[in-house]
Amino acid sequence: MDRLHEKRRHRAIVFVDSSVHRSHPALAHNITCYFRAHAQHLQLAAPPQIIPGGERIKNNLPLAMRLLRSTSRLQLCRHSFVIAIGGGAVLDAVGLIASLIHRGLRLIRVPTTALAQNDAGVGVKNGLNLDGKKNLIGTFAPPFAVLNDFHFLTTLPDSAWSDGIAEAFKVAIIRDAAFFGFLSKNARKLRACTEERQFEVGTDRRAVRYAAARPAVAPYQERRLMLMEQLVRRCAGLHLKHIRTSGDPFEMGHARPLDFGHWSAHKLEQMTRHRLSHGQAVAIGIALDSAYATLKGWITRKEFTAIHNGLTQAGLTLWHPALEKRKRGGGLEILDGLRDFQEHLGGNLCVTFPKGIGKAFEVHEINANIVKQAIRQLRSHG
Repeated sequence: MDRLHEKRRHRAIVFVDSSVHRSHPALAHNITCYFRAHAQHLQLAAPPQIIPGGERIKNNLPLAMRLLRSTSRLQLCRHSFVIAIGGGAVLDAVGLIASLIHRGLRLIRVPTTALAQNDAGVGVKNGLNLDGKKNLIGTFAPPFAVLNDFHFLTTLPDSAWSDGIAEAFKVAIIRDAAFFGFLSKNARKLRACTEERQFEVGTDRRAVRYAAARPAVAPYQERRLMLMEQLVRRCAGLHLKHIRTSGDPFEMGHARPLDFGHWSAHKLEQMTRHRLSHGQAVAIGIALDSAYATLKGWITRKEFTAIHNGLTQAGLTLWHPALEKRKRGGGLEILDGLRDFQEHLGGNLCVTFPKGIGKAFEVHEINANIVKQAIRQLRSHG
C-alpha cells in the first residue's frame, strides 16, 4: 500500500525550535488546533515540545537522551511521525532521535532557516557534536517528507539569511556555473533588507500569486522572499540530485563531494566555540579553498575574484583571526581540521576543490605552505 494513502490514524510528536517559538508564539497552539481539526486521521501523542536550537542542542547529549527517553515512553510505532520544526541543528538532533527509536520513526522536517531549507532539510544526515568534534555521533536516515514554508524566513536576522547564501555558493561553485552567475548577480539584492529594490525575479502574475499565498509582509521582504525561494529550490535540487545519483549517498566511499570548504569551516566553528555560525565559517572555508585553488592553478585569478566578491556582496565576512592561530609547536591550528576530516573517511584525505566554476575534483594531499599563502591572501583582501 502507498505509504501516503494508508487508512489509519497516525500518531505524532512535534518538536519546535525555541527561536522559532519566540518568533511565532502562536505556532504551538496552531499545531494543536490543526491536529484537533483532523482528529479522524491524526493524533498528537503529546503537546508540541519546545526545545533549544542552534549548537545548544547539538552539544547537549544528556538533553538529547532525555528527549529520546520521553519520546520512547509515548509508545510511538514505525507508522508514527516525528515532526521537527526549526533550524539545521534541531533537524539534526531530532532526526537522530527519530532514527534510533524502533530503528526509525517517520521524520518530517520543517526547516525554518535559509540554510536548513536549502541544505540540511533535504539531506540524509542526523547527528550531535561530542567532545568538541562536529557531528561525531549520528546516523544516515532520509526524512519521510520535507516541508518548506518560506514565510518562516521573514523573521530571520540578516546573518541567518547570509548563512543560507553561503551554502548556495558552495554547491554552485562546484556544481553549477549558471547558478553561480545567478548568485553573483543577485548577491547585493539577497543581502538587502531595509531598502526598496527592483529584484530581477518572476513575472507580475507570479508576484501576485506569491503575495496572495502568504501572510502579509513588507514589500522589500516579499521581493527578497521571492528571490530566496529561487535560491532554495535550486540549491536543494542540487543536493537532492547528488543524493539520488552519486551512488554514495551515505558516504561509504572516500569522498565528501558536497563538503567543499568544510574541512576548515568545521575547525573554525570549534576554535571559536561556535561564535562563528556554520554559514559564516563555510564562507571563510570556501574563500580559503578558492584561494588555495588559485595558487595551484585550478581556478583563475578572475574566478577567485568573482567568488570573493559574490560572497562579500552577499554580506559574508571572509576573514577571521583564528585562521592564523598557532599551536605550541608553531604550526597552524586550522590545519588540524584536515586530520579531523580524515577520520570520517578511514584516514584517507579526500578534499573537494573547484576546477573552474561549476566543476570539481578530489585532492588527496594538501600543501601546508600553500595553505599559509592562501591565508595571507585572504587577509590582504580584508
